[in-house]
Amino acid sequence: MAVGEGSLPRLLPVPGVRLGTVSAGIKTPGRKDLVLMELAQGSNCVGVFTRNAFCAAPVTVAREYLATSSNRPRFLLTNTGNANAGTGQPGIDAARSCANAVADAGGCDASAVLPFSTGVIGEPLPVDLIVQAVPAAFEALTDDGWAAAAQGILTTDTRPKGCSVQFQCGGEDYVVTGIAKGAGMIRPNMATMLGYLATDANVAPDLLQSILTQATDVSFNRITVDGDTSTNDACVLAATGAAGNEPVSDIASPLAVALRDAVTEVCVDLAQGLVRDGEGASKFVTVEVNGGATEAECLDVAFTIAHSPLVKTALFASDPNWGRLLAAIGRAGLQDLDVDKVGVYLNDLLIAENGCRAQSYTEEQGVAAMAPEDIVIRVELHRGEASARVWTTDFSYDYVRINAEYRT
Repeated sequence: MAVGEGSLPRLLPVPGVRLGTVSAGIKTPGRKDLVLMELAQGSNCVGVFTRNAFCAAPVTVAREYLATSSNRPRFLLTNTGNANAGTGQPGIDAARSCANAVADAGGCDASAVLPFSTGVIGEPLPVDLIVQAVPAAFEALTDDGWAAAAQGILTTDTRPKGCSVQFQCGGEDYVVTGIAKGAGMIRPNMATMLGYLATDANVAPDLLQSILTQATDVSFNRITVDGDTSTNDACVLAATGAAGNEPVSDIASPLAVALRDAVTEVCVDLAQGLVRDGEGASKFVTVEVNGGATEAECLDVAFTIAHSPLVKTALFASDPNWGRLLAAIGRAGLQDLDVDKVGVYLNDLLIAENGCRAQSYTEEQGVAAMAPEDIVIRVELHRGEASARVWTTDFSYDYVRINAEYRT
């Protein structure tokens, strides 16, 4: 089950990037579950990673290798079907072994290979299967491999997610392409489940990191399916420099601004795609909070609503149970909240004001407002100028089924 149009748009090649997707047989025989991404020599690459203290072994190794390679990795290796999380030192050794296999085949140091994994937590990584598939992944490398890679990184997802943006600056053309996976265990709290973006612009690492961090904060950090932050979350942004521009390092420069906007557009598209493909989702819900004293308190209200199982089950039932919204707002932790000033809307229908149901509201109107697949819950706090927006889903029977049967 997923919400809205699910076709993958045309993903534009990024000069300096090649991708190969093959089957290693990790969980399902014949399923393509191993993706190799090759970055041109001299490419800069940055990342953001999960804040979960039980981070997966590949996260630990990727962070270390990214620093060791001075933000210039040559290869990214992703396996699905096994998270290599909760695996202790053997998991670290396994991640390094996979990186070593790619390094041997690619003629580079192991620290120039960043490993990524997604799948079931707590199971040993089948290193032999991955290592055996590495030569085939190299043979499969192609400039036009983004769509296959978008499919190859999926786990419980029902469809691939990808986006490309072309833009001009100073008379030159540039491109940003990205793919992502994720459908459950999603409140990224840093990035997405797994996301890979690349541009052909020549960008200094510090600026590249700033661009990715800013884009992440307004995209992947604003989504939640179930409030669970994964052990394996990672998102990387590579800049190959193949466009031939002079290296850009000034965040206020025209190219930096244009690139930031393009990366943000791709990240928002991917982030919303994750929510639309949330496990068992039948609704795509925007929670918009305006009039807060700070953005932080607006986010507190928005995420309290978005995480509430009672709100999410009401959404699944298309039940305008507005009392659950008031309860969520009231427990979001805002100091000295004047509830008489709070207004609550469903798709521009005023449902609550002055601390109670709006006089103009009828249950029939509420039912109609809850019927569409896309719903906006808007809260007006009337205590400041700040605002924030997050995206979430409902909770359906299928969400329970998918996660109850995940390991069977």
